[in-house]
Amino acid sequence: MSEWISLTKDGALATDPNGAPDQKVAARFRLAIEHVAVFKTLYEDYKGKRLPTHDVIKDRLGELDPKVVDTKECVDIFIVNAKFLGLLKTIGGSETLVSIDHVLDELPKTTPPGAGMVSRPPGVPLTAPPVLARSWQTTCFYVTAIGSEDTEQRKHSDMFLNAPIEPALKDVGLQVVRADKIEKGGMITAQVIQHLLRARLVVVDLSWHNPNVFYEMAIRHATHLPVVQISRKSDPLPFDVAQGRTVLIDTDDKYTLVAQLETYRSQITMMVRAALSDDKSVPMNPLAAFAPGLSIAIPTET
Repeated sequence: MSEWISLTKDGALATDPNGAPDQKVAARFRLAIEHVAVFKTLYEDYKGKRLPTHDVIKDRLGELDPKVVDTKECVDIFIVNAKFLGLLKTIGGSETLVSIDHVLDELPKTTPPGAGMVSRPPGVPLTAPPVLARSWQTTCFYVTAIGSEDTEQRKHSDMFLNAPIEPALKDVGLQVVRADKIEKGGMITAQVIQHLLRARLVVVDLSWHNPNVFYEMAIRHATHLPVVQISRKSDPLPFDVAQGRTVLIDTDDKYTLVAQLETYRSQITMMVRAALSDDKSVPMNPLAAFAPGLSIAIPTET
């Protein structure tokens, strides 16, 4: 077996930090869209048009390749890759798939943000994450600034929970629990910590820069268990947490937000799948990166 792994020409172009922006984006487009047969066809089908619903795209995938095992995941990958490349733009209140030529014509500009390209071919099943314990295996704990009834923070938290998060987590078989929705009786702080230590996944909403949210995220980081970060786009992230991939949701314009909801759901779903995978080559958080041997022991439930 060879001791060296080298990048293809497109791979080298796509990852070159000093490369010309148009060449980098063109190479990324070839890798993420053009060289994947079903993605190339979807791109040609919808180029210059309003992006249809997930169900419509799933039906089209079934026509293109009946062998695709998970059409929902395939759609998510296609949308996330298109978002990363800057191919999705809100035009006339609808999310539209623009051509790669249109994107290249606008360069050089800042590369559009995104959760990154996903290289796993469509139809390849995910590796099952390790089982933690009983119902915790299907629990996602949502850490957020809840606020009092009728406050802007509560409305924000409810909207994030109901619109992008719950549908995204349903796709991977997880039930979302927020602190105020915990059904068991007892001290709320103890229950929050229990969920931080035991839930299969934690989604942290960094909007508002709430200190309780950062405190709870730090506890989760100490467990080295999966975390997914989301935030309002209008809230700049502090340096330490800005290093982690974050789904940034633009809430400034409600019409734009509605048009992009399905894309945000896809981004969250793909980040969740990546967090729950068995790939430990990339540290899950800064604590895992700089103190990999430091972790807390989670006591056995009684």
